[in-house]
Amino acid sequence: MERNREQLETSLLRVLHVLLTEQSVSRAAVRLGLSQPAVSNSLRRLRGITNDPLLVRCKTGMVATERGRELLAYASDALAAIEHITQPAAEFSPQASTRQFRLGAPDYLDTLFLPHIAEMLSRQAPLARLMVHPINADFDYQDALENGQLDIVVGNWLAPPPQLHTSRVFEDEVVCMLGNHHPLAGKGISLDHYLQMKHLAPTPYVSERTSFIDGCLAEQGLRRNIHMTIPYFGQVPYVLMSTDLVFTTGRQFAQHYARYLPVTILPSPFPFPPMCFYQLWHKRSHNAPEIVWLRRRIADVAARLAGKPPQ
Repeated sequence: MERNREQLETSLLRVLHVLLTEQSVSRAAVRLGLSQPAVSNSLRRLRGITNDPLLVRCKTGMVATERGRELLAYASDALAAIEHITQPAAEFSPQASTRQFRLGAPDYLDTLFLPHIAEMLSRQAPLARLMVHPINADFDYQDALENGQLDIVVGNWLAPPPQLHTSRVFEDEVVCMLGNHHPLAGKGISLDHYLQMKHLAPTPYVSERTSFIDGCLAEQGLRRNIHMTIPYFGQVPYVLMSTDLVFTTGRQFAQHYARYLPVTILPSPFPFPPMCFYQLWHKRSHNAPEIVWLRRRIADVAARLAGKPPQ
């Protein structure tokens, strides 16, 4: 049966390293600021732990055994690892970082937000890479944040998941969007019209809840007539241009396409609260310097788009 051996604490590991480096009890004592008897006692303990003499006498003093020379390399690596563990995390240097950032977002943000994030990264962290993962009802973004597959998720929630860290990044006014040819494009939409019209709606990108729009309507006992769902926001204006459907969305999204395509923006007849966008992250990365930096840059980009000073 293997005999029990004394545990090797960090202080004893340091004595081992100095003894094997100096190959002298007296010189090791001076270097460690200890008495020779104390170092001799430590050597005795180390011999018991390693089951090896470690240092043996020779013509010129003492010399490390073969096992001692092997353990010197291990002791050096162990002390270096302990130093890394006990030191605070190094300050993040975006200009020098080659890190791969992983961001989850619905494609709603493709035309509004993500190009500005990409521009910011290329300017402030030119060697870093950005991987954007689409989030949809089939993708468990909470699990992806927990296991490190994603660093941050950006999206809109009526109520963000309470188990994740959250930060509100921007708000957007809810408007209606329809093709210029629509009979109501030049007249406006009443609430009765709104509930009776055929609606185009995005495929929900979060499986555990209804959409922001439908959730707000349901709170007032109302329900819209969803005639078609679509998984990609980039297809929305082209569907509106060839149908009589209406799309309820944020003003920033609608204004982007209204600049280039024949679509009309109308005020919503229902008093929706602002559509709130959040960034979410897991507690595992809450204090990671590079993720803290990215969260702040995302907040800065959102503030700039909203015409506010950076945080």
